[in-house]
Amino acid sequence: MRQRCLVLIMAAAAGACGGGSTTSSTDAPVSAIDAAPGGSSKYTVTWGPVTVNPGDEDTQCITTHLDNATAVKIHSFHNVLGDSSHHLIVYRVTGATENTTPTPCSPFTDTLDPTKGSPLMITQKKEETLTLPDGVGYSFAANQQVRLEMHFINTTDAVQTLTATAEFTTMPDTAFHDEAEFLFIGSPDINIPAGQKKSLAAYFPLPAEYADAKFFAITGHEHHLGTNVTVNAVANASDTGTSVYAPANFMWSEPETVNHAPPFQVPAGGGFKFQCDWDNTAPGAVDTGFGESAKDEMCFFWAYYYPSHGAKVCFHTDQAGGHDICCPGNALCGAILGN
Repeated sequence: MRQRCLVLIMAAAAGACGGGSTTSSTDAPVSAIDAAPGGSSKYTVTWGPVTVNPGDEDTQCITTHLDNATAVKIHSFHNVLGDSSHHLIVYRVTGATENTTPTPCSPFTDTLDPTKGSPLMITQKKEETLTLPDGVGYSFAANQQVRLEMHFINTTDAVQTLTATAEFTTMPDTAFHDEAEFLFIGSPDINIPAGQKKSLAAYFPLPAEYADAKFFAITGHEHHLGTNVTVNAVANASDTGTSVYAPANFMWSEPETVNHAPPFQVPAGGGFKFQCDWDNTAPGAVDTGFGESAKDEMCFFWAYYYPSHGAKVCFHTDQAGGHDICCPGNALCGAILGN
């Protein structure tokens, strides 16, 4: 039971769904290099187009390389998502088989093996720009491979054509001083009976290796019943701490990314308190729990930080006796990976 619970948690961590899609797709080329202000360069990757029939839900990936002849530092991202998109995850990968045709894939592919890849940014809004703090960037090798992972669902009665783009803008090597990184934190302990409003509050202790982490942006993540996500940086489980994510008008479909300038640090020995709220009182409501589909529910947030101590997927659960887990790096990650 414990192993199945953990497998489900990680398989669904990015909110991806199973098969059943009847989509069609075409190859997606890498765009030409564009000049950007300040002597920087821009590289654009296109996912799709893909035809999404009514009711279709799937997660599909492309893997390709940028046309950067030399190593570069990436300082900002600009993602644009089309209709039927749920979210897009951008990865830096190594040694992957290139495939520019959107193809069904597992969520967070290779994320638990840092030698193969790591997530850089998640976008759930139709259009979003993430600019890193001064001097902070992601290191890309020459002809860097990237993967775009799109989770989509067509809830309309019409056939839709879905296309997405990810744009990468460089910074001067001389300005670089710290590598950026990414944490994905949440809980699967979700049970929302039909006809009720529910909340889930949890505490996740930040692993000791992140004591010097400076967090500069946070985004909350729920599905269709979600009404709010809040996050506090706290000294311990009983501390009220400091609010670091509390949008005035949270929208589950286009959650706000809250930027922190200057970045904040979690108190020594502390962690994050987070809460998710849901409303399951609409006509035709059904009991809803944690799951892979956009029709199920999630309670997560992603946080961008520096200096890098690796990209990880972390969660708190009271199930199976209670666990605080970050993968890779926990003994239970082997069970999750099936090895």
